[in-house]
Amino acid sequence: MLLDISQPVTVRTATWPGDEPFSCGWTMALGKDGSGVNVGWARTSPHVGTHVDAPFHYDDAGPRVGGLDLDAFVGECVVVDAVGAGELDARLLPDDLPPRVLLRTTTRDEPGEFRREFPVLTREAIAELAAARVKLVGVDAPSVDAFDSRGLPLHHALYAAGIVNVENLALARVEPGRYRFYGAPVRWVDMDAAPLRALLQR
Repeated sequence: MLLDISQPVTVRTATWPGDEPFSCGWTMALGKDGSGVNVGWARTSPHVGTHVDAPFHYDDAGPRVGGLDLDAFVGECVVVDAVGAGELDARLLPDDLPPRVLLRTTTRDEPGEFRREFPVLTREAIAELAAARVKLVGVDAPSVDAFDSRGLPLHHALYAAGIVNVENLALARVEPGRYRFYGAPVRWVDMDAAPLRALLQR
């Protein structure tokens, strides 16, 4: 069985303040002006809903989406229960870390509500993830850095450790434990981020 841990993206999906919200419409419609098909259009920031940040998002010299290593997006992972934690420190991490770590920080499943308050990783936790050769970290928050962060130091620290970060996962109803993760990003080659359909299999 597959579990979909992607946020649903609609015109009601929460957007980072000031970012481009998701909008959509139709350029063709069945039976209208002789059209035999429905054809839609969409406009959005690549950071709306579940997405991966490419390093170019916070570093002009960093790779864009087309340069991401796809090996990070498929394979063994662990969902860690961090609900109620003030910070995501190393004590939350299990022994024998797999290459992908997803951090569940809330039991609320409300993609239309933007969260400004959420726990973030400590430097010690990132060091432990790096020592375990973790390839991907995913969070159910809109960022791996605090909402009011300007320099995005944790984005930079994860990049320096060779760890890809995925944000806005839908983990509220997921039981902590070991899974197989599938979640390749859309091939938006030159972008700073890209949506992905994130799935878990037990």
